[in-house]
Amino acid sequence: MAVPSGAGGPWTEEQLARAALTRLTEPGDETVGRWLRQLGPVRLARGLTGAGPPPKGASAERLAGCRARAAAADPRRDLEYVAALGGRFVCPGDLEWPGQLDDLGDARPVGLWVRGSADLRLWALRSVAVVGARACSDYGSHVATRLGAGLAERGWAVVSGAAYGVDGAAHRGALAASGATVAVLACGIDVPYPRGHTELLDRIVEQGLLVAELPPGGHPTRSRFVLRNRVIAALTRGTVVVEAQYRSGSLVTARRARELGRHTMAVPGPVTSALSAGVHELLRGEACLVTDADDIAELVGAMGELAPRRRGPVVARDLLSPAVAAVLEAVPADGGTLETVARDAGLGPDGTLKRLYELQALGFVERHGEQWQLAGPSSTSGTPKPPGRRPPARRGGS
Repeated sequence: MAVPSGAGGPWTEEQLARAALTRLTEPGDETVGRWLRQLGPVRLARGLTGAGPPPKGASAERLAGCRARAAAADPRRDLEYVAALGGRFVCPGDLEWPGQLDDLGDARPVGLWVRGSADLRLWALRSVAVVGARACSDYGSHVATRLGAGLAERGWAVVSGAAYGVDGAAHRGALAASGATVAVLACGIDVPYPRGHTELLDRIVEQGLLVAELPPGGHPTRSRFVLRNRVIAALTRGTVVVEAQYRSGSLVTARRARELGRHTMAVPGPVTSALSAGVHELLRGEACLVTDADDIAELVGAMGELAPRRRGPVVARDLLSPAVAAVLEAVPADGGTLETVARDAGLGPDGTLKRLYELQALGFVERHGEQWQLAGPSSTSGTPKPPGRRPPARRGGS
């Protein structure tokens, strides 16, 4: 492979060099990131392929590996191939480059291969990552789908990794709500992985975005999945974990998000489930508890984007003034005189009588001669009997 000295064609010299570097190096390599910062992409690509002086500190083994990869690398061919798929290669400094990825420092991607018609930078400005277990439970799948749909309905882009389980459910929820979703892959954007998600990935290309650091044809590995997670964490305003065991990669994403100053959130699950053990560990000090899209939007959204207030149902007694409620509390279950009620309520007889009549009109209490008593068992639960329905008067007395 030779990096041309001039731009040539529709691509600049820097784009060609960065495209080449995605084949020569591994994602997230901070040593490469430091060299890239010091030398620039063109000089670095030449130094790694033997077309120029090698970067300072590069071992013979590393250089040999890069030169072996360079033998089969053709950045112009990669760029043409991706363009034919309707994709593009986005570099730092481009208008579409998400600036928040710069927070990764020397671990920042060399560039991103992208498929889909949306603008990655604009979508990333209002995005949330939803991640979790691959072998999730029905509960985890249901929650992830609801979160994906709920966030999409509120205008948030849902970012995940297109894996089985929680990732796929979050993407499907967003798609079902006709929303925005971004899949960050640990392989090339032309590689349908996992195979079972081929149809899902095709739908994401049509309605959302596929993003990858690896060049076309790049295959996934365990380390690449882990490194992919840093992009998900940096790209979004916050990360939500739905089901994760202690060693789950989703916890890596959440903790990286926290290190980057992003919001870290988690959905609790059954304490008996190993799939929620890692989530609960996060909730012990590293993450905020969320249960739905409203909770998430309140944390990551703009000022005033608040979740609705949550409370139990309002019952009739909740609407009573404090003084009237005090009188109601003072009425004995088996009845009492005005003086008894006034004493227990801490009020004068005249004020107590006025409030007793209010309570009688509302159906909370009844008067039988000198005795005041509760209208019935339903009153103690806060639901009064309808006014005007009194038991028949006893014979021989009032």
